[in-house]
Amino acid sequence: MFNGFFGLFSKDIGIDLGTANTLVYVKGRGIVINEPSVVAVNQKTGQVLAIGSEAKKMVGRTPAHIVATRPLVAGVISDFEVTEQMLRYFFEKVHKESFSILPRPRVVIGIPTGVTEVEKRAVEDAARNAGAREVYLIEEPMAAAIGARLPVQEPIGNMIVDIGGGTTDVALISLGGIVTSRSLRIAGDKLSDDIVRYARDEFKLLLGERTAEEIKIGIGSAHELNEELGMPMRGRDLISGLPKEVIVNDFQIRKAMSHSVQLLVNAIKSAVEETPPELLADVMNRGIILAGGGSLLRGLDRLISEETKIPVKIAEDPLTAVVRGTGVVLEDIDALNEVLVTTQYEKAPSW
Repeated sequence: MFNGFFGLFSKDIGIDLGTANTLVYVKGRGIVINEPSVVAVNQKTGQVLAIGSEAKKMVGRTPAHIVATRPLVAGVISDFEVTEQMLRYFFEKVHKESFSILPRPRVVIGIPTGVTEVEKRAVEDAARNAGAREVYLIEEPMAAAIGARLPVQEPIGNMIVDIGGGTTDVALISLGGIVTSRSLRIAGDKLSDDIVRYARDEFKLLLGERTAEEIKIGIGSAHELNEELGMPMRGRDLISGLPKEVIVNDFQIRKAMSHSVQLLVNAIKSAVEETPPELLADVMNRGIILAGGGSLLRGLDRLISEETKIPVKIAEDPLTAVVRGTGVVLEDIDALNEVLVTTQYEKAPSW
């Protein structure tokens, strides 16, 4: 009764708490926030200066005492207090137009597969401290599969690969549960780091994080392309200390990222090898579904298909698949309760 009463007032929220971006879905309204998971902090005072898009503009451009940082590393919380403040900022942004007397929302949050109980508890506590009334956790590949409208509760094999900023999650889903899974810390950020390392080793050029990401998005690929792409790579010459520009092409950037891409493909092949035969037949028929920003890397679907001998499809709007999945769960949390993650922590008794 009370839950129903609270629900009349609060705006229940689904969150894809990603290493690179945080997306927020509000029940009845859809996706209302899509901002970078970046917080700018004044280290002298401890004051948070900016969150999200405003903070990302400061990356690499701040004085020494101001640090623009990501409070999540590889999908898990590395700075609890900053994460809590970031969540509170997003909650307040959602509720700023609300005149409700009881704005504390129920929250569904996506987490990577294979996180520890302590890491799960950190997410729960951060959300509760930021103002959530109830917190539900869902594994990101499960949320992505639901967001991609796969029949996760049926006795059918659904294989999904969610390639985010910090982690890649590979999962085989059937009957509302994950049958086999792989989680590896190779995703979008690692590919950008590979480009930074390549520029340093090949051209003695020091690149910024944002420049590397722009090159990855602009000409990055996992498979040979039909036509050559090129763009300028600008940074600081490590020998002279002066600005330097080098023109690079898609072949060079593909070479820079090749080791990480191959590790990612090997993880998918490993999950396929562990798949029970009956479910593998379903996967061969239905294909492997790619979600997350990393799935947009040119030719990645083609490379995975060639290596696994299974058709590969990219989910519709892959960047929002996880948060759309949390939204579907929010709309009917009782019917989809079995897909949620249970934690070993019991609620403390109220005295």
